[in-house]
Amino acid sequence: MGMTMTQKILAAHAGLESVQAGQLIEADLDLVLGNDITSPVAIHEMEKMKTKGVYDKDKIALVMDHFVPNKDIKSAQHCKCVREFACRHEITNYFDVGEMGIEHALLPEKGLTVAGDVIIGADSHTCTYGALGAFSTGVGSTDMAAGMATGKAWFKAPSAIKFNLTGKPAKWISGKDIILHIIGMIGVDGALYKSMEFTGDGISYLSMDDRFTIANMAIEGGGKNGIFPVDEVCEAYLKEHSVRSYQIYEADEDAVYDAEYTIDLSALKPTVAFPHLPENTKTVDEAGDIKIDQVVIGSCTNGRLEDLRAAANILKGKKVAKGVRVIVIPATQKIYLDAMEEGLLKIFVEAGAIVSTPTCGPCLGGYMGILAEGERCVSTTNRNFVGRMGHTESEIYLASPAVAAASAITGKISSPDEVRQEEA
Repeated sequence: MGMTMTQKILAAHAGLESVQAGQLIEADLDLVLGNDITSPVAIHEMEKMKTKGVYDKDKIALVMDHFVPNKDIKSAQHCKCVREFACRHEITNYFDVGEMGIEHALLPEKGLTVAGDVIIGADSHTCTYGALGAFSTGVGSTDMAAGMATGKAWFKAPSAIKFNLTGKPAKWISGKDIILHIIGMIGVDGALYKSMEFTGDGISYLSMDDRFTIANMAIEGGGKNGIFPVDEVCEAYLKEHSVRSYQIYEADEDAVYDAEYTIDLSALKPTVAFPHLPENTKTVDEAGDIKIDQVVIGSCTNGRLEDLRAAANILKGKKVAKGVRVIVIPATQKIYLDAMEEGLLKIFVEAGAIVSTPTCGPCLGGYMGILAEGERCVSTTNRNFVGRMGHTESEIYLASPAVAAASAITGKISSPDEVRQEEA
């Protein structure tokens, strides 16, 4: 019986010739990740183990990104805990104010994640690195603690669903529209503990930023991980960003999948997830007259340079609708600088938006854009659960940067074509 791409990576890291879906294995880890919310819990758990130190100071990444710069005393205490741990154990990859970025944009940018890796992170969107052909998945803080101490983790080898992407996406269609369409199709538990494996000729039309977005939201479909094949586009990214060697794994021709879906990318339309689940999707032309109060463009899902370019392309020479607050958050310091040099930040400010330092901030209802009762927000983030960004009676509409920017201009959920007809 053949293996999927994910199963091959796990087998190699478990020292086995093969694994089957449902098999329990112990695998060696290439990277263990934590942030300012999850790391303190892991650190306290690790202290209970009475270990002498971490398994490899170069294979742990601690990123202060959720409440940084610190919004209150509690967040300051959390960061202090992690800062002291990083200093005590001489953690190579510790990122704090001035160096930080949103973890899932920062690590690939720094070359810390490459094809063939096994990566765990105490954050559910660790599945982002599957865009690079790695197996990466979110774990609890206790598993993070064990990973930091031993360099190993237990897994149940997942079964898989194949998503065959065909055709060329139309203008304005991005990775966000694709993954929202998929989640709308399969539901938030449609890939529960399964590997979402993406294949097909349509992948060649997707940038790395598109792929990061799609892999990032595999968890919103219930997936254990999302993963893309390593093609020329991916290899070019790896060689640009990392000096590490990498290993390419390919699924066997006779690999077994629980289900297979074919998605014609050329037929997709800009898509929005309505409250209060990512599966509650509609195309923009089905949205109706939904007036909004706030727009957030950023996050580990859509805070990369390509996302900011798409938003700036819509906002250039336009003004944000009166009464709408627009918050733009570049995902890393480098993205911030690149956007500055390209003049994107000037476009945002002149349009009436604000630009924040890199942070997860409003995505999880942390700070930098909390919603009040009855307010509606179009957000490029990844979750729109009840109370996710503030009051339990607020509403979040998930969308691409292009749709978010267009909605900012009109004051209601809108298609990019409504404000950029001449460029359609």
